[in-house]
Amino acid sequence: MQKSSFNESKGISKWMMFLLASACGLIVANLYYAQTLVGPIGAAMGLSSAVAGLIVTLTQIGYVAGLLFIVPLSDIIENRRLAVVSLIVVVCALLTATFAPGGALFLIASLFIGLGSVVAQILVPYATYLAAEEQRGRVVGNVMSGLLLGIMFARPVASLITSIWGWQAVFSLSAIVTTLLAILLSRTLPERKPTPTMNYGELIFSLGALFKQTPVLRRRAFYQACLFGSFSLFWTTVPLRLADDFGMSQQGIALFALVGVGGAVAAPIAGKLADKGLTRLLTGLAMVIATISFLMIYLFQDHSIVALVILFISAITLDMAVSGNLVLGQRAIYSLGSEARGRLNGLFMSIFFIGGAVGSSLGGWAYAYSGWSFTALLGVALPLLSLLYFFTEKKH
Repeated sequence: MQKSSFNESKGISKWMMFLLASACGLIVANLYYAQTLVGPIGAAMGLSSAVAGLIVTLTQIGYVAGLLFIVPLSDIIENRRLAVVSLIVVVCALLTATFAPGGALFLIASLFIGLGSVVAQILVPYATYLAAEEQRGRVVGNVMSGLLLGIMFARPVASLITSIWGWQAVFSLSAIVTTLLAILLSRTLPERKPTPTMNYGELIFSLGALFKQTPVLRRRAFYQACLFGSFSLFWTTVPLRLADDFGMSQQGIALFALVGVGGAVAAPIAGKLADKGLTRLLTGLAMVIATISFLMIYLFQDHSIVALVILFISAITLDMAVSGNLVLGQRAIYSLGSEARGRLNGLFMSIFFIGGAVGSSLGGWAYAYSGWSFTALLGVALPLLSLLYFFTEKKH
């Protein structure tokens, strides 16, 4: 049972939905700014290539740690206060990154940027508390589309700002925007104060039991881990393919990254259709689309214009499959009950995020040692694995 200052059955206003979607996009973008800035940051901090690579890794580690140890707090702590405090952590970390005198402090700041940015995964389930049952899928889809747009725009925006004002401007501007966002959320979000039924230790310990006792969570997390793994593999290696095989500049690669933004339109559409009971059909369709996307990349791997066009199309269809399936998965686990929604979301997100990390690592390794052909083949295998597991799902 939840004690709150709003009635969950009333539904959510369009303004609040827009605010939460925008907030999620702006917050999660902090995880991806550094991915295109590793070179200039490493040079400025005197870091070797291997150590500079830790910037992205530590941000990811911080995010996964936050998913497991901070997001579950939304089940026992007033959500608005938790979100604002997390944003304050992000602001402090961004300012530290901006003015860090050396690599060690910058790496620590990267860890805390990831840790605090999990507030996005506090706001997504928070939106479902505001939503009426019949609009829950649409609400998750709209909020997640904002989050996905943040992911897609982060890299090209960071590259653009760096080319004009330098990489420090990326972190300082984000600190200003995040500060304004924290003030806005603190003044506009309704209070949601859960009634605690356990202490923090019991809460974290319950994660294992929740995972063991919730087959829907395990299944949906595996589906999304495979699809997000293929997504991460693609976006880790396609810049290398574009530079090596098509001679694209960094500006050209940044523009290509914008192509994926089109895939975010699938999120609200999937949410609306899931509200109509089409979750199972759409899940299978997402896996088929992801598999075909990489299969086309594998079949057309020469240096022709046709191969480049296939890359463009596959970037859009792959992103549509991943973003659509993400919304389907979140709607399914949010329907399991409100008392553990924060913990369920933390588990779901951390598992599929680990899948993304594995996909990214596999992609980098495959491209370095076996070239694009084997990389594309791995991209086919990941969604195909989820599709095979999907065939074992019982109809309800």
